[in-house]
Amino acid sequence: MLKEAGSLEKVDFETIYLGGGTPSLLPSDAIARLLHELTSRIRNPQSEIRNRSNPQSAIRNVEITLEANPEDVTPDHAKAWRASGINRVSLGAQSFDDAVLKWMHRSHDAARIGAAVHALRGAGIENISLDLIFALPDELQRDWERDLDMALALRPEHLSLYGLTVEPRTPLDRWISRGATHAPDEERYAEEYLFAHRRLMADGFFFYEVSNAARDGFRSQHNSAYWSGKPYRGLGPAAHSFDGTTRRWNLRAWEAYRRAIAEGRSPIESEEALTDEQSELERIYLGLRTAEGVAVAALRRPSPPPYLAAQGWVVEHNGRLRCTPEGWLRLDSIVNEISHDRAAH
Repeated sequence: MLKEAGSLEKVDFETIYLGGGTPSLLPSDAIARLLHELTSRIRNPQSEIRNRSNPQSAIRNVEITLEANPEDVTPDHAKAWRASGINRVSLGAQSFDDAVLKWMHRSHDAARIGAAVHALRGAGIENISLDLIFALPDELQRDWERDLDMALALRPEHLSLYGLTVEPRTPLDRWISRGATHAPDEERYAEEYLFAHRRLMADGFFFYEVSNAARDGFRSQHNSAYWSGKPYRGLGPAAHSFDGTTRRWNLRAWEAYRRAIAEGRSPIESEEALTDEQSELERIYLGLRTAEGVAVAALRRPSPPPYLAAQGWVVEHNGRLRCTPEGWLRLDSIVNEISHDRAAH
C-alpha cells in the first residue's frame, strides 16, 4: 500500500480515511509512515502545508479517520495515532451486551469500549464515532434501548447504526439455514430504527444520513463526500476509486495485489464507466440517503408521486425532496418509484 501511495500524482484532497478492514491492527509506526507518505505526495488547497517531515503539522483542518476495534485501543496506541495525525476514530463497538458480542465473535467486551473511548480522549482525540448493530435475532434478547443509553453515556460525537443483514455464504447465513438462529425480523428492524431516531435526537444528535447521526459540527466529512458524488481515491486490496464518471476497484486477494505493486503493474482489477442514466439514478439515490435530499427541479417533473407524501415517507420543502425516517426504511422502493415516474415523463 505504501508503494501504491508512492505512485500518486499531486492531487487535491480534503479527507483521509484508514479503513475498512482493521487498520488498528497495524503497528503505530506503520500508520505514521503511511500518513507521511500520503501527506508528502498530495496537497490540500484548504490547508497550509507547513512541515512535510511531520504529518501532524503538515495538515491543518483535515479530517483523518482511523477505524479501530476497541481491543486495539491502548493509551500508548492512541497517543501514537494522534502524533501521526489521526484526529478522528470510528470505533467498532457493535453492542454493550457481552452475550451479544460473544455471539458476534467479537474479541472485546462492553467494558473495553469505555476504556477505549477514555484512552482516545486522554490522547487528545475528541472526534469519536461508535458503530452499533440493531435488529438482532429474538433469541439473543438484546436490549436495544440499553445499548443506546450506554453508548450515549460515553458522550460520542457521532454514531453509525447498521441493521443486521444476511449476506449469502456467511456464517450467519449458514446458522440460519441449519436452524441455529433466525433471520432478522423486519418489524423489529423498523421499530428499533425509529426508536434510535427518537432517542438520539432527544440527546442532541441529528441524522444527516440514513445510518449516521452526529452532534453539531461532527458529521463525517469523508463519508459525506461519497454521498455527494465527490471523486475519491482508494489504496489497498479491494479498494475502490471514483473520478466522477468511472469507478475502479483494486485486486481483492492480498498476494495478487502485492505482486502487482512489486512488479510495477497497476493493481486495478476492473472498472466501469457510468452511463448518464446510471449517474442520474445514483445521484437521486445518494441524495435521498441524506437529510438534504434532492432538488425537485432536478427530477425533471412537477412533483413526486403524491402517495409518497401521503404515507409520510417524503416531505417537499423549499424545492427539495427529503425522506422521513419512515421513508428511509423504504429508500430503495422510493427511488424506484421516482425513477420510473421520471422516465415516464
